[in-house]
Amino acid sequence: MQPAPMSVPWWVPLWASAISGSTVLNILSPDAPLLPKRPPSRWTPDMQRDTPAGRLPAHPSEPEISLWLNTPAPIRLPDLEGRVVMILAFQMFCTGCAREAVPQMMRVRQTFPEDRVAVIGLHTVFEHHAANTVEALTAFLHENRVTVPVGIDAPGPRGPLPLTMAAWNLQGTPSLILLDRAGRVRRKTFGHVDDLRLGAEIAWLLAED
Repeated sequence: MQPAPMSVPWWVPLWASAISGSTVLNILSPDAPLLPKRPPSRWTPDMQRDTPAGRLPAHPSEPEISLWLNTPAPIRLPDLEGRVVMILAFQMFCTGCAREAVPQMMRVRQTFPEDRVAVIGLHTVFEHHAANTVEALTAFLHENRVTVPVGIDAPGPRGPLPLTMAAWNLQGTPSLILLDRAGRVRRKTFGHVDDLRLGAEIAWLLAED
């Protein structure tokens, strides 16, 4: 079934067309010229960019969260099925996270409607544990106007790696994970993803059957 048109910027479908090398569903108006009425059933390129050892299963395990911020209730991945999900694993003292990834997360939140795209932060600390307190994170979120739900990755029983980081085999921060509307992993990347590519991939996932 073709998704109903939704309010996203006019340039989002053009992103996907330019970056993927093919045209995509026009999610703004089915009558607009040049764009076909339906996309392929799946994004053709492999969007999981990590090496095979770094891949997640098709359906990731539930994240182990010690505390949720910016949400009145805990969030479970099965509850988000039907929406595209962006998960950003970050640390507030990670320069690339604070400078690029966290602002990008908020741009995604502001661009796509909440009932179509869920955006979640995962604060996953594997260094400087003493400085990464709940109070410091709360202040960081407030100062950077981060309003999306943020889960604090539960500490591991042995060693520095928190539980979700270890279970999902994340290589560091920032790490980006995209789930399609069926809850399947479609991208897992360590490092920054360009705004144009990320917007195109989210638009494509929204347009899939």
